[in-house]
Amino acid sequence: MAKPLMLRFAKWHIWLGWLVGFPILMWMATGLFMVAKPIEEVRGNHLRIEQQAEPLIIADSQLATPERPLKSMHVVMQEGRAVAILTTMDGRVERVVLETGESLPAVDAATARNIVAERIVGGDRVASVTRYAADEVPFDFRRPVPVWQVALEDGTNVYVGEQTGEIEAVRTRWWRMFDFMWGLHILDLETREDTSHPILIVFAALGLMGALLGCILMFRRRKAMPRG
Repeated sequence: MAKPLMLRFAKWHIWLGWLVGFPILMWMATGLFMVAKPIEEVRGNHLRIEQQAEPLIIADSQLATPERPLKSMHVVMQEGRAVAILTTMDGRVERVVLETGESLPAVDAATARNIVAERIVGGDRVASVTRYAADEVPFDFRRPVPVWQVALEDGTNVYVGEQTGEIEAVRTRWWRMFDFMWGLHILDLETREDTSHPILIVFAALGLMGALLGCILMFRRRKAMPRG
């Protein structure tokens, strides 16, 4: 009874090999190609000639001044008014009312909670609110800016910028699991960002070799096994 069952499994294995062998070979080949070069080179970042940063010049503006040279500015609507989020040349971020130039205070815990309640489904079910400085942000955020982490009862973490008043990131439980699996996928559990390193390239090449040999072996003739 066991022997015919194993023979049937072997036959199914052969047919499945024909069905999935070539897609696996394609995934291995394309995967090796994609990890062979750092993504920065693929994007052409190494070809860019670094330019000296120049402050924004806005005529008759209260926002861009010699005392506050701006690197960038973008405008959003907050609480029914236009708010300019300014980034100065030295990296500081400020939030001001666009029309008057009035500086707005940093976001506090209560404000962060209200922002999440208004903009996130289920955002009113808060488990905790925690402030993180730029140099101690949680691993699932990974950006050096001060934020409030609003943890919801369903396990979602919503990050609100202390200086911007904007939702900077939303991390569900699924996102965190996906992030962990991504780290395993690229063999980088430390930063989960390095998609081109020697260990990954070697294993991708070995995987491609194994898939190629498997596809070749599917073409060999098999002798009928003697019946016992």
